Amino acid sequence: MRMTEAPGNVRLIGGEMLLWSDADAATDWRGAGLELVRRLVPPGGRVLVAGPHPKGLIGAVSGAASSVAVLVRSYPDACALGERHPALDVHCGRLRALTGVQPYDLVLALDGLERTHSAEEQAPPWRASLHALAALVAPGGRLVLAVPNDLGVDRFVDARPPDREGADGHWEPHGFDPSHPGGPEALDAALEAAGLLPERCYAAYPSRRAPRALFGRELLREDLPEALTVPLTAPGGDTMLVADPLRLTRLAFRHGLGEHLAPLWLTVATRPRSAAAPDAVTVPDAVTAGHADGADRTALDADEPLVTAAEEDPHGAGVAVEDDAYGLDAADAEEAPYASQVVAEHAYAPDTVIEDACAPAVAAEHACAPDVVIEDDRAPDVVARDAWEPAVEAEAPRDVLPEGLVEVGRALHEVTATSTRRLPGGTARPIPRGRIVEEVLVEACAREDVRAVRDLLAALAAWVADGGDAPADNLVWDGERFTAITPVPAPGSPVPGRVVLCRILWRFAVRLLAAGHHHPWPWPLDAGQLALTLCGMAGQTCDQDDLDRARKLEAELGQPMGPAELAGAAPTYRDLLSARDRMTEQLTAALARIARLETKLSYRERELVRTRAKLRKSQRKSAALRRTLGYRLSRRLSRPRRAARKVLRLLSR
Repeated sequence: MRMTEAPGNVRLIGGEMLLWSDADAATDWRGAGLELVRRLVPPGGRVLVAGPHPKGLIGAVSGAASSVAVLVRSYPDACALGERHPALDVHCGRLRALTGVQPYDLVLALDGLERTHSAEEQAPPWRASLHALAALVAPGGRLVLAVPNDLGVDRFVDARPPDREGADGHWEPHGFDPSHPGGPEALDAALEAAGLLPERCYAAYPSRRAPRALFGRELLREDLPEALTVPLTAPGGDTMLVADPLRLTRLAFRHGLGEHLAPLWLTVATRPRSAAAPDAVTVPDAVTAGHADGADRTALDADEPLVTAAEEDPHGAGVAVEDDAYGLDAADAEEAPYASQVVAEHAYAPDTVIEDACAPAVAAEHACAPDVVIEDDRAPDVVARDAWEPAVEAEAPRDVLPEGLVEVGRALHEVTATSTRRLPGGTARPIPRGRIVEEVLVEACAREDVRAVRDLLAALAAWVADGGDAPADNLVWDGERFTAITPVPAPGSPVPGRVVLCRILWRFAVRLLAAGHHHPWPWPLDAGQLALTLCGMAGQTCDQDDLDRARKLEAELGQPMGPAELAGAAPTYRDLLSARDRMTEQLTAALARIARLETKLSYRERELVRTRAKLRKSQRKSAALRRTLGYRLSRRLSRPRRAARKVLRLLSR
């Protein structure tokens, strides 16, 4: 990187990384994180953003607060922020070197504490960084901190070793810091030791790199329906997986471990107003540098106060909103209010980690729209607008922490235990109870319960005949009716019901065979043959032409099959093991058949050898008989008789 002269609003505090950038490594917070920040930003307060954050979040905070400061360790990132936001106070260096500032009303560390220290020093313990950051929170102020979980679901499915991520920025191994919290309770205790009162702790899904859903602790104590937990996970394109994260995440919620196995915890803590702001903080160098000796480690475990000298530091107001990667140009970003800019349409780039197959047509009418759990609540005039244009609707109240936030496609929904509400201005919709149809079919196939499969497929065929359309992995069955979790985009032209049913069952057959699940039909059946068999069990007569049309319809809708079937993506290790087991069964059966054929062939070969021996023996006997005198005399005496018979035949003519 090229060294440039720092802008006037950039302050070098020590520990700067001159040739390093964290701009591409920050946690990718979008709709859910921005909505939470919008509710927490005090209109006239002072805000500190510690660590690398997405440009859209910094721009949104700059437009909502009167005074904003940013702390980054990267010198190029600090210069870029200083040029983009002239009114920002940009501090460049490590966290423990930030001194001479007044406490802040809101401190945001949504990227965690790992990237707040310099690579040129030994990484301080997590708890020491927490104390240094907590000292910057004013009485009555709040700290919003993201804490990665070393035992999260993403750790289970990721095939890479957790101690080394493999990227250039991970020079410190993860999982070896004893002060890092091992659970929500330990996180609450660490916040209390730092003088903060935990207000709410969210479990973030589907990954710590790109959170798209936040669930509060109170919400996780409820029995969340599968219709809510299904869209909470999706694999990354560059991640080598051990297992399908979708099923593992659903099992975590089903067994009440959604909070403990969350990839990331996002906690909101408050410093009591009665607590006096610390005037001086002494951070032992040995502690912040990695607790070189045992005495420093003991002092750290005793939770001794860590403070920084506080001085008044003037901050500017009226910070301009940047043009970010969230779909707004510079002019729109400066004019649009924060609520409409960030929350109304969530117009961020379309490469969302949680892949919503219906994102291009969220507001389109569809046959299953009345049953959709997460759908578009925009008014007709709002739907008619361009998808990237912010809509002006009622905002959610500030300073009210939601129980949960779920982001699907471009839509953000506030979640309770029984309902969802699209933000902003949406009405509450109940969440249907029931099980995922694909899981019900897989269990029935594993039990070889053909009758249960036939009954469920018959009900599915009737639902499709009434205009419903949703794949089995996107469909909830409560025993009486089907409900689509997310809407399916309508095809360009009308499609017969049997083709829609064939598409649904062909997709299920592909996923069933790819995952290596057991089923009661012969193994040599491919996905197409199995789909036609299932269509027959559902009471629909489908042929190869219907199957071809179903495949074309699937390609037109562009819905991914799953983690093992995505184009260009390698299957997971467990999928490979399932395929290996399936091939082992087929190979065992083939070897047994070959053994039987070889046994029969060996028997036939022995019979042939014996027959040939008998034939040779007979040939030898006949040759010996021809050499005897009696045989030769009989041959000579028989010649006149043969000649006489020839003469008689000639005369008879």
